[in-house]
Amino acid sequence: MRLLSFDLFCRVVDNYGDAGVCWRLARRLAALGQSVRLWIDRPEVLARLLPALDARADEQVLDGVRIGPWSHAEHAAPPRGGVVVEAFACALPPAYEAAMAGRDCLWINLEYLSAESWVEGCHGLPSPQANGVPKFFFFPGFTPATGGLLREPDLLARRDAEQARDRGPRLRALTGLAAAPPADALCVLLFCYPDAPLAGLGAALADLDRPVWLLVPGGAPPAALRDQGGLRVVPVPFVPQSRFDELLWCCDLNFVRGEDSLVRATWAGVPLVWQIYRQAQDAHLDKLEAWLARARWPAPAAALIRAWNRPDDRAVTETLPAALREPAWTRWRARSRAWCAELAGQPDLGQDLLDFCLRRHQTR
Repeated sequence: MRLLSFDLFCRVVDNYGDAGVCWRLARRLAALGQSVRLWIDRPEVLARLLPALDARADEQVLDGVRIGPWSHAEHAAPPRGGVVVEAFACALPPAYEAAMAGRDCLWINLEYLSAESWVEGCHGLPSPQANGVPKFFFFPGFTPATGGLLREPDLLARRDAEQARDRGPRLRALTGLAAAPPADALCVLLFCYPDAPLAGLGAALADLDRPVWLLVPGGAPPAALRDQGGLRVVPVPFVPQSRFDELLWCCDLNFVRGEDSLVRATWAGVPLVWQIYRQAQDAHLDKLEAWLARARWPAPAAALIRAWNRPDDRAVTETLPAALREPAWTRWRARSRAWCAELAGQPDLGQDLLDFCLRRHQTR
């Protein structure tokens, strides 16, 4: 197999999501034996996910990836015969883009994840450029006609091994908690945007007929959440990205936000509630409906997810108990595991991107 050099450009817009996706992709390509440079405009955000990173360093290598600040890319030479990945249409530094001409590069526009059907028709399409560098759209997605989802080869085997162990010791080791949830507790992870309907969530969880531990990463929980009824609100440390999967694997239900966390919660194989990134004119709701159509959750679970994204406190207090009530809860759990297995049967995004670039180089 021909080895390629990848330059991956990341501008941080959606909190940790952009940095998270780009770092996972960079690591995956490096694990596939490729040479990878990651240029990022806010290394301090990546450092929250990757504690070994020195956000003030000019350049460093971690997990086989060379990481540098965006400003240094202006003076960098594009990889000859390599691949330049422009994550989420971030626009390359002008001097770097001008230097790409005549270096036999491929230019990839890595798009945001979407379940919408039009993505399949646009995935892999060329985008002619004035400088003559061949550019292509590359769409992550949920079907074989897209670029797939990021997944390490051993991920699901590691998940299964961890979930076969008692949850209490795993959770204590991961978070430093002095105690673990009772055996009959519903363990819920909450990772959301500030506009989430938290009052409705707290009220609904407090009224369940079983104890609930609501794990809230990153410091003090929002003021709208408090211990009440059977609900215990538990702040936990912000875990590094390399251990975020373990936190998801500890929980019975995961509330997640953005793109990277959605994908990792999908691989957890347990029920999830996704808060999609809000867009003008509620354009995000069409994307949410496309995802719901592909996920095929039981109707009560889909109703809860819609209420969570409106956002609607009253609707959350009504729909969450229905989604957790039998037989809807058992069906939701079964569908979560089944869809995870279906998606795992497709190539992962890193391998698919590498194969795509190798084919394009062979046909030139």
